[in-house]
Amino acid sequence: MNTWDPSADGVISFPSGRRIRGRALRRPLPPGPVPEFAVYLLGSRPAPTKWEQRWVRWPDFWLPANKTDAMGALREAWVRSESERVEVACLGGHGRTGTALACIAVMDGVPPEHAVSFVREHYGPAVETPWQHWYVRHVAGRTT
Repeated sequence: MNTWDPSADGVISFPSGRRIRGRALRRPLPPGPVPEFAVYLLGSRPAPTKWEQRWVRWPDFWLPANKTDAMGALREAWVRSESERVEVACLGGHGRTGTALACIAVMDGVPPEHAVSFVREHYGPAVETPWQHWYVRHVAGRTT
């Protein structure tokens, strides 16, 4: 298994034991190992990386442009996190990243109504708008 150190900055451990690193892309890449796969939640295409990445068009403070694409990318992140270092990131590392991590928490078995508080407790500030809360409860909760 080649996953993140649970004590590393931004790493959230889910009930299944899977770990994903959330981070802000406006900050430098943290020291240590790099991701093997990443999901980047941005309004425009991210810069190329040395690792495999998937871009989800997701404007700041809003919801993903395509929920099927977004949930597919998050499901891939969840599956791959069982044996790979997976990163989920947006520019600030809180709203979109927190919403995505809450959706992944639902995939991992956390009830949709508790997913945001789970991420806030185990990751940090997350989910900034009422529609992001709605997305976790109503979109992630229906696609698991």
